[in-house]
Amino acid sequence: MNFVKKYHLLVPLLFLFTVLSLHAQKETGTDSTLVRVYELKKDASIYSANEEYSKALFALNKAYKVSVVSNQGLKKQDSIKYSIKLNIAELQFYLRNYDQAILEVENAIAILTDKENPNLYAAAYSLKGFIATEQNDFINAEKYFTLADEIYVEKNNEKSRANVLLGLGILEFKKTEYSKAINFFNAALPVFKSDALDYQTILTLLNKSEALLGIKPESSKNLIASESAYTEAIQILENSSIERLKIRSYLVASKIDEAKGNLEGAMFHLQKFVKAKEENAKKYYSINTIDADEEANLDLKKTIELYKLEKEKDDQSMNFIKYTTGLSIALIVILSLLTLSLYKNNNLRAKANNLLLDKNTELQLSKEKAEQASLAKAQFLSTVTHELRTPLYAVTGLTHLLLDEDPKPQQTEHLNSLKFSGEYLLSLINNILDLNKLEANKVEIEHTTFDLKRRISDVLVALKKSAKDKNNKVTLDFDSALPEKLVGDPVKLSQVLINLIGNSLKFTQNGFVSVKVKKLEEKGNNILLHFEIEDDGVGISKKKQKTIFESFSQASLQVNRKFGGTGLGLSIVKNLLELMNSKIELESQIGQGSKFWFDISFEKVNDKQFELNNNTPKTIIDFALFEDKHVLVVEDNKINQMITRKILEKNKIICQVADNGLDAVKLIEENDFDVVLMDIHMPGISGIEATQKVRKFDEDLPIIALTAVTIDENLDEFYKAGFNDIIPKPFKTEEFFEKIYNILVKKETVA
Repeated sequence: MNFVKKYHLLVPLLFLFTVLSLHAQKETGTDSTLVRVYELKKDASIYSANEEYSKALFALNKAYKVSVVSNQGLKKQDSIKYSIKLNIAELQFYLRNYDQAILEVENAIAILTDKENPNLYAAAYSLKGFIATEQNDFINAEKYFTLADEIYVEKNNEKSRANVLLGLGILEFKKTEYSKAINFFNAALPVFKSDALDYQTILTLLNKSEALLGIKPESSKNLIASESAYTEAIQILENSSIERLKIRSYLVASKIDEAKGNLEGAMFHLQKFVKAKEENAKKYYSINTIDADEEANLDLKKTIELYKLEKEKDDQSMNFIKYTTGLSIALIVILSLLTLSLYKNNNLRAKANNLLLDKNTELQLSKEKAEQASLAKAQFLSTVTHELRTPLYAVTGLTHLLLDEDPKPQQTEHLNSLKFSGEYLLSLINNILDLNKLEANKVEIEHTTFDLKRRISDVLVALKKSAKDKNNKVTLDFDSALPEKLVGDPVKLSQVLINLIGNSLKFTQNGFVSVKVKKLEEKGNNILLHFEIEDDGVGISKKKQKTIFESFSQASLQVNRKFGGTGLGLSIVKNLLELMNSKIELESQIGQGSKFWFDISFEKVNDKQFELNNNTPKTIIDFALFEDKHVLVVEDNKINQMITRKILEKNKIICQVADNGLDAVKLIEENDFDVVLMDIHMPGISGIEATQKVRKFDEDLPIIALTAVTIDENLDEFYKAGFNDIIPKPFKTEEFFEKIYNILVKKETVA
């Protein structure tokens, strides 16, 4: 298979007659010789497209000869000569004449005097990188690609930079670093696709398909991804007029068949590849470039000297005419401008006044629209909150019931993970809905005692499936010098970590994600910790790093389509850390991964405080008090009815259910209940209206709002309606019974 290895990484002519030709055309003047240069370059482009490479080289060398006698300025002339020389180098590279190609590149750089246009140097460095790659000179290839990449990044030239990323991917492929190669291909593909560059897109997909087959150990996921990339490349290839890459596609198809165990198909495609390669080789190696090269080496000194003498005479006679004509035109222009300025001055003042009035009206309308949008957003979020919390209550309630039914050890682990994920999801819902409060610093930080290492382990368990799906390895480096117990807000810390680690897992394939936690300093009762999450995924461009922490922001539209997500995760991380007096930091490079880190302070706690805070409820509940108590559950959701009823009946409480507010009022009138658990949103009348009706004939009956609505800003409304207390759904069982217990104790004390 050695005879195919060199061909399968052959890079197409990425820049020929495109970037540099367009650059030179921007310099177009009236010089007839310059027009002739552009005609010859156009002819060369046509010859190359028709695979008449000898004629293309001849036309380019002739264009170079003509460009030497152009009457354009020195800098412009050198820029044109440079573009022609680089076109010749690119064509020689395409014909695999690598020594001649590198010589032409060096000649192009030597005549370049336009220091103010670094993009020209970047194009030359990029081509030198491709040449060095094909010559297996990996050190110089990486050096030249890096020089070109630095220029394109500084000039924000993403289109040209994509070619460099492709070159780096091919370089890593040849070094058998397949995972790194795939990262570079993934980074280049969105640019090629968005600019409809079919040739580069097909080549990148074929390289990616073959690289996926090289990853060890082999997996069915990699084979499926390889076939997907190959199929996408073939679809574009069939809908285009590109014929050159069909040869490469036969080789990739052969390797895919071999990986699938289809040896007959592998041999069929390999034979097609060998036959097509031999036919193509005849075209390349039959090209005689001697005549074209001799044209480039003609002695042009005499022609240049004659041209210079004639030009000097013409310049002397023209300079005086230009000087006098320029003065006359300047005087006429100045007088005209003075006249016009007097006329327009009054008109401008009148227009400015009218414009100010219009802008004030527009601003007032914009303010009214913004207020309406804010109100609509609040109403929408209130509805979404209720719809999300209701099924989530079923998840957490059923998890609690299953944990109380003596599950097997393995089931206990799964149920604890489910419980943790449910609590995290509830926290995530709350934080998404309260994103405006986060930005306005209206969300309060809790101060509870927690086990940091266990909290991080719970996060990693919750993300275990995500890591497995992407074939990623997750490692935890936890500083052994850290205390076991800390005081802070564990829920918000978990949300920060699950967003950062989940983000790294989402954008990494067949790689690693490392989580590091270490102590920075310890002062008195406070300890400063350093958290670091690093991956070797696709990375984030310098430009996108500035906006990645904004709400609903992702690296690109292609990233959103490929990896999914809302773009809220990093925004929530940024706001939460700022709320906890910390700051998120980022370091990333396209194709080489990302690293997020932050420093945050916690309080230390002793063992006695830890046990007190975590094992002892705020109120010591005597569950004997619940026996034979009559509780009415007012709830329209059948699943929630069943869950609440089972939780109550486990403590020997006599439970009765009402499906709506009207039935609840009727049952309360006819029965003697100890406590009523009232839902808010129900068909017919709401829980608030039902409570108001009950209070007209019974002011002492304890009524607790058991609701999925957000209550942060509605406490006064609930108490004013006659509720004694509020339990938000989903709830923690301990807090649920604690509130019911307190109500019953208070009722018996009063009685």
